[in-house]
Amino acid sequence: MRLLPRSLTGRLLVTAGGALLLGITVSASVIAGVFGHFVLQTLDLRLDTEIALITRTLDRNPDHPAAALHAGDLPPFDQPGSGWVWEARGPFGIVRSVSLGGQALSLPPDPLSDRLRDPPPAPPDMPRPGAPFGIADALRLHGMPPDLRPMDGRDAQGHAVHYRVAAFGQGAGQVTIVTAAPREIVEQPLRAAATPLAESVLAMGGIMLAALAVQIRVGLRPVVRLRRMVAEVKAGRLRRIAVSEPTELVPLVEELDGLIVANENAVAQARTHVSNLAHGLKTPLASLKLDLADAPGAEGARLRLLVETMERHIRHHLGRARAGGGVASPAVILLPRLQDLAEALARIHAESPCHADLDVPSDLHVRCDPQDLDELLGNVLDNAWRHAAGRVRVTARADGKRVRITIEDDGHGLSDAEIDLVTHEGRRLDEQSAGMGFGLAITRELCALHGGSVMLERSTLGGLSVTIALRGA
Repeated sequence: MRLLPRSLTGRLLVTAGGALLLGITVSASVIAGVFGHFVLQTLDLRLDTEIALITRTLDRNPDHPAAALHAGDLPPFDQPGSGWVWEARGPFGIVRSVSLGGQALSLPPDPLSDRLRDPPPAPPDMPRPGAPFGIADALRLHGMPPDLRPMDGRDAQGHAVHYRVAAFGQGAGQVTIVTAAPREIVEQPLRAAATPLAESVLAMGGIMLAALAVQIRVGLRPVVRLRRMVAEVKAGRLRRIAVSEPTELVPLVEELDGLIVANENAVAQARTHVSNLAHGLKTPLASLKLDLADAPGAEGARLRLLVETMERHIRHHLGRARAGGGVASPAVILLPRLQDLAEALARIHAESPCHADLDVPSDLHVRCDPQDLDELLGNVLDNAWRHAAGRVRVTARADGKRVRITIEDDGHGLSDAEIDLVTHEGRRLDEQSAGMGFGLAITRELCALHGGSVMLERSTLGGLSVTIALRGA
């Protein structure tokens, strides 16, 4: 199973989004924890204030602590069932807040609970009653940390309770004071804050994710522009890639430009080599063709056929030199080429009553070497002109990314069997006369070199229909 997308944008979004989600989750947890800590601190402060008040009352009223404590009960410790309760144990006995309603305070299971219920005897150096004496001082005398002990548990009804406990010496004995409040006081604000906190965190995450998407889009824009420019070079509309930023892409652009230059030089050398070789062979072949023009018999015909085959191979490799090597073919406007070919063929076949109807959009382009385009269209048009009774029709239309050029004539045409025969490379219906043969083979080869194709079928005019498909611009 693939964890990361294939695209660079997808990878950046997934990894950054995952890190963002983790960061938001941790941040929300920390914020909730800090908020809960402050709420709990506030609750502890309220309970510690009650302990301090009870301690001061005991110090000032050592003889009648119970009456003084009950008289000093402040809300909500004086409201039965409020959950805010306290209990004091010492030489004076056990005194409970009014809110307990005479019931014992439930302490949670804790190692300190036994010490609270059975406190050790007071040390001999306790201060005299009524002397200024703080809770922290009392705890230090007993070897305990100078702070109050927090605990959490449940009361007799099973409700969550938060406790604060202090143990210190007072007069002739040990005094323990326990204050408690419902844990709901802490949890309720947390629940109330959870929804706005979650909404705020999600909104912040959405904004950050949108900003991240914009950042990735802006950051990858030079890569998209570079891809488009490479496509323009491939299509032949640009010769070089001109990108100066971002600086990280400049070395890549320089390497690409160097590769383009090296490719162009290699193609140019190959063209020159093949062209020189072809031209070097053309002259001897032309002389040989003249010498064999009047050669009688089957042997003469066989030799003439071999010369024509050699000429066809030379044209083929010249075409490969022009179209190969990975160099993009230029965009050529189709209509002017067809008009020039029609005018030339009308002069060449001046004795023929044939005329050409061109139905070609003026802005239609094809991707093909101009010389190859003239040759492949010229071969098919020349064949149509020679076999037409009086009309040649040329239509061209864009078909997606391709351009389809159909050349038809109103001649006698070919049967399905004959079409199948001339489709085979190098085959001709009549070896003794000019006609559909090597011209079609060369046309097919040139089309293939430029990523095109040729299809033969019967025309609605009565003759042959040849459809040439080439890449559009």
